[in-house]
Amino acid sequence: MASHAPGPIVIAPPADLPDWARRSVDLANPRLGAKALHASDDFFGEVARMLNPAPAEFHPGRFDQQGKWMDGWESRRKRVAGHDWALVKLGCKGVIRGFDVDTSHFTGNYPPAVAIEACVCDSDDIEVLQSEAWTEILPATAIGSNSHHLLESDSDDAWTHLRVNMYPDGGIARLRVYGRPVGGLHNAAPGSLVDLVAMANGGRAVSWNDASFGSAVSNLMLPGRGLNMGDGWETRRRREPGNDWCVLELGAPGTIEKIEVDTAFYKGNYPDSCSIQAACVGGGTDQSVTTQSLFWETLLPQQRLSMDAIHTFTDEVARLGPVTHVRLNMFPDGGISRLRLWGKVAK
Repeated sequence: MASHAPGPIVIAPPADLPDWARRSVDLANPRLGAKALHASDDFFGEVARMLNPAPAEFHPGRFDQQGKWMDGWESRRKRVAGHDWALVKLGCKGVIRGFDVDTSHFTGNYPPAVAIEACVCDSDDIEVLQSEAWTEILPATAIGSNSHHLLESDSDDAWTHLRVNMYPDGGIARLRVYGRPVGGLHNAAPGSLVDLVAMANGGRAVSWNDASFGSAVSNLMLPGRGLNMGDGWETRRRREPGNDWCVLELGAPGTIEKIEVDTAFYKGNYPDSCSIQAACVGGGTDQSVTTQSLFWETLLPQQRLSMDAIHTFTDEVARLGPVTHVRLNMFPDGGISRLRLWGKVAK
C-alpha cells in the first residue's frame, strides 16, 4: 500500500535540446509502440516508467512496499559482480542520432555510467534477443545526478532494439532515443493508400517558424488523434503580418490523394484557414529546402478550418504527381493537432 505525505510534487525541467535532437523524434515513445521488455532488476522502480513521455515527477514522502517511490527505472543496490541492464523495443526501426539519459530526481541513487547497445531483431522474446549480436552505439559514459545528459551516437545503421546498461546499478528517470524512423513504407501494398507523412512511416519535421507553446511540430505526425491541447503544433499569437508554417518531409516519395487536417482540442485557438504546398526535392540541406518551399506548387488551396474537428479534403487536392516534401501554412496562427497525407508510394 502506497503512503503519501503532504508536499508539493516537483516536475523535472525540460532538456535544453541541441539541434540534432530537436529535429529528431523520440523512437522510444510508447505512442509509437515502444516498450520496455525486461530488466535485470527493477526492484525499486519498474522499467516501464523510464519510457513515460511525461517529465519525471518527484513526490515527497511517497513510499510503497519496496521503499521510496521514484518516477523511473531503479534497481536495488548490487552486492555481486556485474551491472544492471534493460531491453527496450523501439517504436519503429530507426537511425539513432543520440539520447537523453535523464536522471532527474535521482541524487544519491543514480548510476555513475551508462552504455547502450543495439540490434535488429524480428522477435521480442527475451532469450532470442539475448542471443543476438549486439553493437555498442554509445560507449560507457559517465553521468551525474538529477540532470539531462544529451549524448550523441555516431551509428548510421537502423535498429529495432536497445540494451541499456547502467554501471553498476541505480536509477534512470527517463530515456529518450532521438532519431528518425526508416523503412515504414517499403512493405506498402502496390496502389494502397498510406499516410505518407506519418512518423511511423518515416515522416519528419524539417523546419518551422514558431512552436512557442512547447508543442513539437513532429506531434502532427503521431499516431491517433491528439490527447489534449498540448498534443499538437501550436504557435504564439501573431502580432505582425504574415502566417505561420512548417516544412515536412514524407517517409517516401508519393502521390497525395487525400488530406486530413485535425484541430482536435483547439477551440479558441484554431487557425482561421490553412493551405499546403508541395514539391519533389532531389537534394539540398534543410535550410535550402526551406528557402525553396516559398515557391512550391499549391497542393491544397487555402481552406477554412473550424474548432475541434477533422477536415477532410479530396476534390480540392491538386494532382501534382510524386512529391517528397510539403509546406503546411496556417493563417494567421494557432494550433493543429494532426496532419494526414494519404497517398500512394511512388515506384
